[in-house]
Amino acid sequence: MRGVEQPGSRIKRAAAGRRRPTPAVYRRRRLAALIGLGVALVLFLLVVGKITDAGKPPEPPLTPAQLRANELNENPVELTLSFSGDLLIHTPLFLRAQELAGGTGYDFAPLFEEIRPYVEDADLAFCHVEVPMTPNPPASYPIFNTPPEMAKGIAQTGWDACDTASNHTLDQGEEGVGQTIMALEDAGVKTTGSATSQKGRDTPLIVETKGIRVGYVACTTDTNGIPVPKPYTVNICEKDQILDDAKRAKKAGADAVIAQMHWASELVPEYVSEPAPGQEALAKELAKSPEITAVVGQGPHIVQPIVKVDGKYVVFSEGNLTSNQGADMGLAEGSQDGYIALLDLVVDGEGASVTGARYVPTWTDHADFRVWPVGDAIEAGEADEASVRASYERTVGVVGDKTAEPVPPKLP
Repeated sequence: MRGVEQPGSRIKRAAAGRRRPTPAVYRRRRLAALIGLGVALVLFLLVVGKITDAGKPPEPPLTPAQLRANELNENPVELTLSFSGDLLIHTPLFLRAQELAGGTGYDFAPLFEEIRPYVEDADLAFCHVEVPMTPNPPASYPIFNTPPEMAKGIAQTGWDACDTASNHTLDQGEEGVGQTIMALEDAGVKTTGSATSQKGRDTPLIVETKGIRVGYVACTTDTNGIPVPKPYTVNICEKDQILDDAKRAKKAGADAVIAQMHWASELVPEYVSEPAPGQEALAKELAKSPEITAVVGQGPHIVQPIVKVDGKYVVFSEGNLTSNQGADMGLAEGSQDGYIALLDLVVDGEGASVTGARYVPTWTDHADFRVWPVGDAIEAGEADEASVRASYERTVGVVGDKTAEPVPPKLP
């Protein structure tokens, strides 16, 4: 009927009046929905993450050792370590020292004035005291005694620490051991290798410079048949004992440990420039240990090579730093020679290692018993040039220039 709207007509008109969305509109709507879903997911993950992190215990702070290792990784420390041969004080040497003191007392420092730069300028310098120093009358071979003023000469030259383990350590008995240690310590020089008590023997020597701690352990292979009074009086070279000493030094905080060996005549013949099988075997055992950084030694009164064993430097013998030995005394020419070994130690966060080595050939002038670096002696023109050149050739002929470089590399 006209004027009467049929049921459902308004619905149809409303439907007819609405426009259907275009495909572009559909795409925009889907993109908006996806973005909204993504934002919601990110917010959800952030909230969950915060909740999860809040439930975790905080990271523990770094230990002092870890902080130090990190610092050393960023800033490794490089040191030069100096090692010298036998201080073997025969009668002419202490008489010369007495003369230098004006006849009253003894002054040994002038004998070492020429080598002082290679000792004093090193970051740490170590010497080997071959003979006891006591107030008893001075004496020479075969039972030695050196005036205690020798300790002052050692300090004035610049040595920081000395080992006192040799085949002559017991020449003045147990009392002489204590007097030698006292003379050196009173002069400000640290010692190792012999002791007056078990506590002293078990307390590792650690010398520090530039924040780096270097342990120094020492021993001798024999004492010329003189019985050792107490187990602690002088250290005898035995592999397990040396390694125990090195471990003790590491436990006490040493970054590096140097093993100082005095190879005496029961292990290696005197005046022989080639290392004996016993030397090589013990050096190899020590070099295998992670506690040992390098091995240095002397004893045969003649220079022996510097080599690398299992990647570690071994200085077999620096020879005599000073003595009255030589061809003019009917002994091997090489017993008048020696060298100062200079080891380049690097410490980083991974540990310590010797990365290079040099050596300074030396020669003792028997005219006045000054110890000369050979290159300096030629430059100064104060020693017999032919003798000094021959000394250099002997030393470099034994040590070579492959594992360690001589200083100077060549003579002018």
